[in-house]
Amino acid sequence: MTTRKLIVEADGGSRGNPGPAAFGAVVRDAASGEVLAEAAETIGVTTNNVAEYRGLLAGLRAARGIDPDAVVEARLDSKLVVEQLSGRWQIKNAELRSLAGEAGQIFPRERVSYTWVPRAENAYADRLVNQALDGRPVPAPADATSPVTKLTAWSPELGPPTTLQVVRHGQTAMTAARRFSGGGVPGPSLDELGREQAARAAELLSTSGAVAVVCSPMVRTRETADIIGRRLGLTTTVDEAWRECDFGDWDGLTLAEIGERYPDALAGWFGTTALRPPGGESLDDVVPRVSAARDALLATYPGQPVVVVTHSIPMRTLTRLALGAPAESLFRLLPSPGSVTELQYYADGSTALPSFGHRP
Repeated sequence: MTTRKLIVEADGGSRGNPGPAAFGAVVRDAASGEVLAEAAETIGVTTNNVAEYRGLLAGLRAARGIDPDAVVEARLDSKLVVEQLSGRWQIKNAELRSLAGEAGQIFPRERVSYTWVPRAENAYADRLVNQALDGRPVPAPADATSPVTKLTAWSPELGPPTTLQVVRHGQTAMTAARRFSGGGVPGPSLDELGREQAARAAELLSTSGAVAVVCSPMVRTRETADIIGRRLGLTTTVDEAWRECDFGDWDGLTLAEIGERYPDALAGWFGTTALRPPGGESLDDVVPRVSAARDALLATYPGQPVVVVTHSIPMRTLTRLALGAPAESLFRLLPSPGSVTELQYYADGSTALPSFGHRP
């Protein structure tokens, strides 16, 4: 039997970079040129590069829905995406690495080739991007054969979102002293105030309808989660992916002490999310594991509320990704110990942030 060949034309763009962003994607039959599917949607505030990747992912998913055994040629006017996914350029940005990984999971890598085309030859996908940004309905494939109108985020037809109630652990002695307390060691227990904060968070969440409580393996998060779980009548599940960023040799030190011992490294850390403390992780390193843990919960508990007890950096990472905010926004998000952030994930891929860092 002859293997079918499909062509994916994809584009993405943001008005502001970062700014309001959208993608467009078209799937064609390679032999006839017939348009078999198209998709477009807005994706909040993000960069051109993220939007380009999101357009490619939408096109690949639509192609898989048409024929999961097809051979695909992806045509994009983004040289960055083409060169990175062809393996000729490194992918240094953590979020783009995560998106590239998703592309490799939709089709086997050997069945997809990437071709750069001038913008003028990508006009169909570009038009879909602008339609989405202008707020006009854009058809999206519901299945292999039937296009439907893309639903607007938060439309009732989408059904209830999966809601993550993300709790930062209660205070410890290291938290109170403003010492780095990372995920490379079990860490300290909650202090008296920390237990009170966990109890207040538990009371706030008692009416949330949560069906599960998940936490990182650190002592402080397990203690916080156990207090919440008892109040909700749920058994806590420990997931290593929700641990704090590993601060390596900086663990246990204050910012002042780090500045004295590692002045150049500390200055670099505040200048880029790619820098790793000696023996530790960069903030970019946290993104793939937190994204994977999030996606696992969305797949396991669709349309249901889940409590996640974690740490400052994972909480900030989730929030940044939900907002499509640039990586440097991590330094501006400061959730308090014991606070609760609510994130909603809808069936069309859109997200909402009803509250951030609520202190019960």
